[in-house]
Amino acid sequence: MAKNKKIQVKGIEITIIQEDKEDFISLTDMLKAKDGDFFISDWLRNRNTVEFLGIWESVYNPSFNYGEFAIIKSQAGLNSYKISVKEWVEKTNAIGLKATAGRYGGTYAHTDIAFEFGMWISAEFKVYLIKEFKRLKADENDRLKLEWNLQRTLAKVNYHIHTDAIKENLIPKELSKTQVSFVYANEADLLNVALFGMTAKQWREANPKTAGNIRDEATLEQLVVLSNLESINSVLINQGLAQPERLTQLNQIAITQMKALVASKQLKKLK
Repeated sequence: MAKNKKIQVKGIEITIIQEDKEDFISLTDMLKAKDGDFFISDWLRNRNTVEFLGIWESVYNPSFNYGEFAIIKSQAGLNSYKISVKEWVEKTNAIGLKATAGRYGGTYAHTDIAFEFGMWISAEFKVYLIKEFKRLKADENDRLKLEWNLQRTLAKVNYHIHTDAIKENLIPKELSKTQVSFVYANEADLLNVALFGMTAKQWREANPKTAGNIRDEATLEQLVVLSNLESINSVLINQGLAQPERLTQLNQIAITQMKALVASKQLKKLK
């Protein structure tokens, strides 16, 4: 089950989990907005609820147990009738409701069903629930588009690594033997030295009036190379290479890639 998400509806924090790429909203959380004593089992015993759930399952669940559903439907609405979510799922093999245990335990419903349950809270609550859920999905879509565009841009930029143009002020300096022999305990500083020729502390001492840090002040080209170096360093660590040897290789890679990137037409368009 995926990491949960939260939305705020009329001052109530409501949990949303995802399973098999489908969102399920916590009815347990939604119930906190209901005035007076009201239980999910009260909603589930209602004949209209049972009919709605049966129709939903018939549309989306090919394994729905119609025989058990028919028995439940015939009893729904009677004073003596009562059924829990767990019993409903076990008897009908339903997929629209879930009773979960653990950290995010409680009763969850597919969004279609949760919106229907929201009407039992109040018409106003249902409207705000749908509104906040749509906002959440819009935010998620915007973030996915941003991540996709970033990956696409990096892919285009890396395609031009083979070019040879050079801008001397951006190309890292080749490290001296003394620098290479120094063992950098901090892997982040190992990358800083390979690309910028100095540690974060050395940069801070050389730029005492600058608000940001060494990476905040980096160029777009340097940030692209830094991202590549992080991945390459992981590979070199797994290969068992010592830090001085990794530093030498990372420095040479940084020089080669910076020479390529400063001439990239695609990168120039981003500026």
